[in-house]
Amino acid sequence: MFTGIVEELGQVAEIVELGDSVRLGLRGPTVTSDAHAGDSISVNGVCLTVVTNDDGVFTADVMRETLHRSSLGALAVGSPVNLERPTVLGGRLGGHLVQGHVDGVGRLLSRTSSDHWDLLAISLPAELARYVVEKGSITVDGVSLTVVSVGDDRFSVSLIPTTLALTTLGSKGSGDPVNLEVDVIAKYVERLMALDHIPSSTTSVTPPETDPESPS
Repeated sequence: MFTGIVEELGQVAEIVELGDSVRLGLRGPTVTSDAHAGDSISVNGVCLTVVTNDDGVFTADVMRETLHRSSLGALAVGSPVNLERPTVLGGRLGGHLVQGHVDGVGRLLSRTSSDHWDLLAISLPAELARYVVEKGSITVDGVSLTVVSVGDDRFSVSLIPTTLALTTLGSKGSGDPVNLEVDVIAKYVERLMALDHIPSSTTSVTPPETDPESPS
């Protein structure tokens, strides 16, 4: 579980083709400082498992399906990536609950810059629109953001200078893909409400007959 507060702007060090998957080598001195094989690290919002960790570079295997269903397939050697280690119980929850399970891919539609912030408009897959609300939370490339406005096929977010400088969102251009993860709480609420309309099946259990003359 992550919080969407990016710890480090890392970089793709290598990409090794493995047939039905690829092995990514990702440079990130901060997130690798205490990482071990089997640990999880969020890479642009995708939860990946550490295979090796050596001299500030960790490797992670990515299935072909993950490459197709996320923006990781667009990475190249040298690409910047948002990196975050999992949160720990008792730690600060600076953003919101993020699973690292990408729900869809959006694309940057426009960027409006001002002196102190940028307003980004991002396309929104139709199947995710019902989970996105104004002032709610959404994860974009692993960054926890507050929704400014939302329509049927797009939403907007405002980025402060820190986010622009310390994440990949500061350099995204029009048409670039971004990973989207909606608030998991909204999906659980939807599921519970749907189940509430399904009659629950009850099975009556008949207690065994007892012999009134047998000793208790």
